[in-house]
Amino acid sequence: MLTASERRRAISGGAFSLAGIALFVAIAVAILLAAGIESGGDTTLADPYLLRVLRFTLLQAILSTLLSILFAIPIARALARQPRFPGRLWLIRLMAVPMGLPVLIGALGLLGIWGRQGLLNQALAALGLSQPVSIYGLAGILLAHVFFNMPLACRLMLAGLERVPAEYWLVGGGLGMRPASIFRFIEWPVLRGLIPGIAGLIFMLCATSFTLVLILGGGPAATTLEVAIYQALRFDFDPGRAVMLSLLQIVITLIVLGAMTLFRAPDDHGLTSGRALRRIDGQVPAARWVDAALLLAAAIFLGLPLASVVVTGLEANLLKLAGQPIFLQAAITSLLIALAAGLLAVLISFAIIRARSVISAERSKTLGLRGLSIALSASSSLILLVPPIVLATGWFLALRPFCDPSRFAALLIVAINALMALPFVIRVLEPAYVIHRRRTERLAASLGLHGISRLRLIDWPGLRKPLFTALSFAMALSLGDLGAVALFGSSSLMTLPWLVYSKLGSYRTNDADGYALILGVVCLLLTIAGTVGQGTRDGESRHND
Repeated sequence: MLTASERRRAISGGAFSLAGIALFVAIAVAILLAAGIESGGDTTLADPYLLRVLRFTLLQAILSTLLSILFAIPIARALARQPRFPGRLWLIRLMAVPMGLPVLIGALGLLGIWGRQGLLNQALAALGLSQPVSIYGLAGILLAHVFFNMPLACRLMLAGLERVPAEYWLVGGGLGMRPASIFRFIEWPVLRGLIPGIAGLIFMLCATSFTLVLILGGGPAATTLEVAIYQALRFDFDPGRAVMLSLLQIVITLIVLGAMTLFRAPDDHGLTSGRALRRIDGQVPAARWVDAALLLAAAIFLGLPLASVVVTGLEANLLKLAGQPIFLQAAITSLLIALAAGLLAVLISFAIIRARSVISAERSKTLGLRGLSIALSASSSLILLVPPIVLATGWFLALRPFCDPSRFAALLIVAINALMALPFVIRVLEPAYVIHRRRTERLAASLGLHGISRLRLIDWPGLRKPLFTALSFAMALSLGDLGAVALFGSSSLMTLPWLVYSKLGSYRTNDADGYALILGVVCLLLTIAGTVGQGTRDGESRHND
């Protein structure tokens, strides 16, 4: 049990973290609102360019969501129907790679396959077709969004299908149900409950997409709100237009988040007491061939761009590139920003989780404590409501009257990247913290351990691994981000993603490929470092059982 002073410190820490997040976001939004009023936002709203950008943002997000869902359904069904085949685990792991891959690297991989000099156009040229396939524009944006979001939708759908009780398949087999009937009466009710939430998440990701559209947009006709904000400040220096675009971006994300709350979580029937049964519908020869073709196509679609990044990166002179002063500058800057952002995200998340845990344990909660608990739960969603490029725009306008905003660029990037990593860090830390407190609460109380003694002897040994996991994920996320850096990046503030993008913009694609491979390896090593040792304990437990 915590002492009264420890409870007060925990709640105060959570309240202080919440106030810091709210203040950082509120200042940016308030400056945007004030600047919008001063620039005459009512007249700017009728700007044909603004309406065209808004229309394209919604169009590409809707189409990307539909395509990701439509392609994910048959692939998730194929994985669920074929629970045992060589390479299934690796295929599922392959689907996790795009979700953790820096978007910039994925875009380069897609260019290596679908670009003008990519593998597909080379094959078409060998067949005598001179007209190349262009990845730029709406088609390229949709392709890239499906590459990143279809695996996410597939994994979420697969998890839902695998939770269907085994007795359902037994009854379906006993009734001799055909695959179409199984889909209609068993699979579709499960997927129907999952699709709204998955679609809302993917739509949010596509509507706030920045790096993919920046690289593959192909001109003013294929520009989203976030890219238009960047262009308005970076190239045109039109704060009024940037403000109106930022406010529209906030309105769209607010509407989507509000719509997502209207869909209740799907009912989880759970696993029943029987052992898992092999699905009979997946053993029909025709179904096996169809599933094999679908899974092979998915593996090729996801694997070829990743292989392209590796192959083209290895063709560059990596030793020469790694020895260049500009790379060393970018690497040191990126690692320092990633470390600072990761530590800040972990500290804020831990304070929020600890405060929520203490409040939930209170027997008599006051109205203020209930409100604080709700606010703490919603704090990590603020970055979804106000995307990074919008935050960067607000603070850029806030600092411009007083000083050169680039002087504080590194601090702003650290703060924005920490907020961006907050939802992921909380998701990693909170389950581990709850289980740890439940296991050690009585032991610590019986030993009379409090404060620093408890932290050193009980909390740190028990939470060390999840803390390092959360830190590594936050660092990898910050390391590969181009959003906030794109607005402030310069020769004096060079990060690895900005270095890759600048080389790509100057048509030095060989150097860009080499730097992209190095960036991808560093992010991969950070992700692996955060998960080292997690499988050992599980394996030992299964062995002992």
